[in-house]
Amino acid sequence: MAFAVRSEGLTKRFRSGQVAVDGIGLQVLRGSVYGFIGPNGSGKTTTIRMLLGLVRPTAGRSWLLGQPMPQAGGSVLPRVGVLVEGPAFQPYLSGRANLARLDACDATADPHTSRRRCDDALVRVGLAAAATKPYRQYSLGMKQRLGLAAALLRPRELLVLDEPTNGLDPQGTREVRVLIRELADAGTTVLVSSHLLSEIEQVCSHIGIMGRGRLLLQGDRGVLTGRGAAHLVVTTTLRHVATAAEVLTAAQITEVSVDGMTLTGLLADIAPESVAAALVHAGVDLLGLEVRRPSLEQLFVALTGEGFDVAR
Repeated sequence: MAFAVRSEGLTKRFRSGQVAVDGIGLQVLRGSVYGFIGPNGSGKTTTIRMLLGLVRPTAGRSWLLGQPMPQAGGSVLPRVGVLVEGPAFQPYLSGRANLARLDACDATADPHTSRRRCDDALVRVGLAAAATKPYRQYSLGMKQRLGLAAALLRPRELLVLDEPTNGLDPQGTREVRVLIRELADAGTTVLVSSHLLSEIEQVCSHIGIMGRGRLLLQGDRGVLTGRGAAHLVVTTTLRHVATAAEVLTAAQITEVSVDGMTLTGLLADIAPESVAAALVHAGVDLLGLEVRRPSLEQLFVALTGEGFDVAR
């Protein structure tokens, strides 16, 4: 029960022979925000659909909230909020009416509290003012918000979001990020698939990196990004650059390079505070000292050799 989502050898092979997902073993801890990242075609959405029982795997097993899928789908899925590949709603119904229709399809939901829960969900995603507006008049971002509202109609133990910020402006993206944090703080496990690495870095506690249908790496985000080589960046005055370079070399900082008043070197296992003390002791005017560790984007490129859409 330590894992909200788990899979073993999960595989999907299409009739054409293409292997979309190749034997992956996801481990999403309860209470975590798990960022599921990878380029288009890497198998993220197919994996999510298999986990939810929407697509039958060719091989392997999976569990949601400790229960086997798809066998336990009837009892498990009411405890799971889902937004996969964009929401689908009736175009001529209002936002509120669409939510009410979905809520009525849930046999485990109390019909007496449906109106209140629909209104609460609309407020949480910022659509209260557009509750009576027909869905066909919604923008792409508003449609995405309504999909999030549908996933939040009831308290959920697990939330699965596939590209939740698709079509949202920067303010909307920030609001979704805050909402995910609030849900995680309340104890909800969140599995979020996204192309936006900057968003993943800000909101996720754990990450899984997909590439060509395989799970290349997963684990605690801080541990994974901290595995790479850290660089020490020192800023000083021009007259002290040469002295600073000598101190860094003496402190066993390797690959020291100079760019104007900035010196950069490979930190390895050396404590940065000891380097700072050595610089001050040598009379160097220390204007700045920073430890730079590999970003999530750098980790991805190092693993796959592929570029990544970080600006979309």
